[in-house]
Amino acid sequence: MPLSVFIDGGHGTTGLEIRDRLGNRPEIGLLALDEGSRKNDAARTEALRSADIAILCLPDDAARVAVAMVGDADTRIIDASTAHRVAPDWTYGFPEWEQDHRATIANSDRVANPGCYAQTFIALVHPLVRADLLPADAAVSVNATSGYSGGGRAMIEEFESGDAPTAFRNYALGLAHKHLPEMRQHSGLAKPPLFSPSVANVHRGMLVEIPLHIGQLRGGVNVGDIRAVLQDHYADSRLISVYDAADSDALDMVTIERCAGTDRMEIFIFANPAGDQIRLCATLDNLGKGAAGAAVQNLNLMAGFDECAGLRL
Repeated sequence: MPLSVFIDGGHGTTGLEIRDRLGNRPEIGLLALDEGSRKNDAARTEALRSADIAILCLPDDAARVAVAMVGDADTRIIDASTAHRVAPDWTYGFPEWEQDHRATIANSDRVANPGCYAQTFIALVHPLVRADLLPADAAVSVNATSGYSGGGRAMIEEFESGDAPTAFRNYALGLAHKHLPEMRQHSGLAKPPLFSPSVANVHRGMLVEIPLHIGQLRGGVNVGDIRAVLQDHYADSRLISVYDAADSDALDMVTIERCAGTDRMEIFIFANPAGDQIRLCATLDNLGKGAAGAAVQNLNLMAGFDECAGLRL
C-alpha cells in the first residue's frame, strides 16, 4: 500500500512545493480535502488521524491545534512551522546536523522542520562548535538575505504587483527574529547570534553569511581547519557541498539565486590574505532545502525511502 500523506495547509506556498515533490511518486498517496472541507474541523481531523504522515504547513498556533487533533492516532507528524523546533519531545528535522541524526529522524513520530535561516546558520556553525574550533560562548553575527517567497502570500503579492517600495529591505530590527531560539539551541552556542535578516526582490533563493575574526576562534585555528571540519562533516551528504579553496577563490561573487530551484545547500569559506578575517557563506533555496525540500527529505527518512527521492539535485 502507498504511504498515505496529508498536507495540512497544502494550498500555501510551502504546501504547494511539497505537493509538487510528492505528486508523481507511486509509493505515496496524497490525501486531499475539497475546497469546502479544508476549513471543516471534522474533515481535517479525519484526514490528520487517518494519514500515515501528516505535514503541517500552518501558522504556529494552528499547527499546535492540528497536533491536538491527531491526539492518540498513529499518525506521524512533520511540522513546518516554528511551533515545535525547540520542544524537547520533538526531533529537529535537519538530517545532516549530526552523523547519526538521520536514524533519529527515521525513528521519530514528531519531527520539526527547521527554519530556512536557522538551518543554514546551524550548518555553518554547529560543526565548528562541535569540533571546538569556535568556542560555545563566542559572540557571532550573521547576515542573511532571502527571496520574497519566504514572506508569505502578502509579500509575494506586494513584490509581484510591482508595488514594493524598494528592491531590498532589512527587517527584525528589534533583534528578536523567531528563528533565534533554534539557532542558539541547535548550533551549540551559549547565546543567540546577532541576526540581521533581509529580503530582496528575487522570488526564491537565500544567501547567509557569518563574518569571523581570527580572535573569535580557538588559538591556532586557521581557515584550512575550518574548511576541513566542514568538508568532513558533510562528506556523506548528497545535498550539502563544501567548496574547496581553489573553487572558492575562483569566485568573484556568490549570488542569492545560486541554488534557486534546487534542494541543495552550497558552502563557501573565504579569507583575506593574512587569514585573520574569514567569511562563511552558504546558499540554498528558501523554498527548497529551506522548507519543502527539507520536509520531503525528512519524510523520506521516516518512511524508509531513499533520502533524496523526489528532491531536486
